[in-house]
Amino acid sequence: MIAYQKHQLDNGLQVLLHRDETTPLVTVNLLYNVGARDEEPHRTGFAHLFEHLMFGGTWAVPDYDLVVNGMGGESNAFTNNDYTNYYLTIPAQMLDTALYLEADRMRLLDFSPRSLQVQQQVVTEEYHQRYENQPYGDAMLMLRPLCYQHHPYRWPTIGSDIKHVQEATLDDVEHFFFRYYHPANCILSIGGNIDYDEAMRLVEKHFGNIKLRPEALIPTQGKAMAYERSYPQEEPQEEQRRLELVRSVPNDALYMAFPMCDHSHNDFYIYDLISDVLSNGNSSRMYRHWVQEQSLFSELNAYITGEAGPGLFLVSGKLNDGITLPQAEEAVWQELSRLREEAVDPHELQKVINKFENTFVYSQYKVIDRTMSLCHYTWLGRTEWVNDEPEAYKTITVDDLQRVAQQCFVSQHSNIIYYKKR
Repeated sequence: MIAYQKHQLDNGLQVLLHRDETTPLVTVNLLYNVGARDEEPHRTGFAHLFEHLMFGGTWAVPDYDLVVNGMGGESNAFTNNDYTNYYLTIPAQMLDTALYLEADRMRLLDFSPRSLQVQQQVVTEEYHQRYENQPYGDAMLMLRPLCYQHHPYRWPTIGSDIKHVQEATLDDVEHFFFRYYHPANCILSIGGNIDYDEAMRLVEKHFGNIKLRPEALIPTQGKAMAYERSYPQEEPQEEQRRLELVRSVPNDALYMAFPMCDHSHNDFYIYDLISDVLSNGNSSRMYRHWVQEQSLFSELNAYITGEAGPGLFLVSGKLNDGITLPQAEEAVWQELSRLREEAVDPHELQKVINKFENTFVYSQYKVIDRTMSLCHYTWLGRTEWVNDEPEAYKTITVDDLQRVAQQCFVSQHSNIIYYKKR
């Protein structure tokens, strides 16, 4: 059980505190409610660009990493379609300095042509390495716009076109910063060897006097951050969409995607368990039938994208030599049809529920993971699920799995990419 305290500053900053006296460390985690879904179609990749710009220095602290390393700390960040997350782990006695660093760069970055140019080059190189020069690297770049016609989930965090980042101006990035990087749009969690009262005193000291600018996008009171904004929605998909790509890759690959519900829907957890029934472990259905026994695939996976909004249920696999893409696709349809037509054995369902619970517990073994989870669940509007989420899975029945499989795995709802080797 993770014990925690919740607070909110007058300027809107949400604060969560978790004490663990068994560690000499403290993790400071900041979740900013801005991700790729908040970008304009002609200005994509900005949330990810800002992940890099936030390490570019401020007027007071020109070299963030130098100060962190000097404290014996470690820091990093990540961006997804929904939000941007920064985390910093330091010795407990350095909490004051760590909070100063994070408040300082929330207050204002050192925007300059040089810092922007450096980070534009870094992001461009990342794009080439991860997407253009990596086997199968552009699969999701191509799959997302196939699945989404209107919602901003149709582009990945790197952006729909790297030129958007390359052509960004100082005015562009300053506007983005002032709109999204402020206390009312952030959740701060601190976990580790802390005293609750002292930690809150330090939070007030460093963040309490940060004012909101006129450009700031202010969250709607009483709504979860994850759902307080409106985005263009998709029309129900009524016909199958297909795409063929030819690339220099070792083997052909198959990608299949189906629209699913958002994270707030009760069926979200059913979709998650269906993916586990299909491909979680060597005893899962797809691995046993099509990798181990029939040898159609060298690897075959089912998973959900997990966004707050309407996500995707994905099946992807690399084919073995001599297997055609239509053969591979037919095998996947057979497996999906079996879920539609036959109820899962209760013991099979219980096995994947137990696996989830074990994974959930293990995922919170480290203080850094607990600290991140507090931010994530608070952002979803369900802080208590940092302890209670497994209970949602325990209520799922075999009838639930079959019902969701019947509504999801339909030909006219599918999006399919044949990824062929040159």
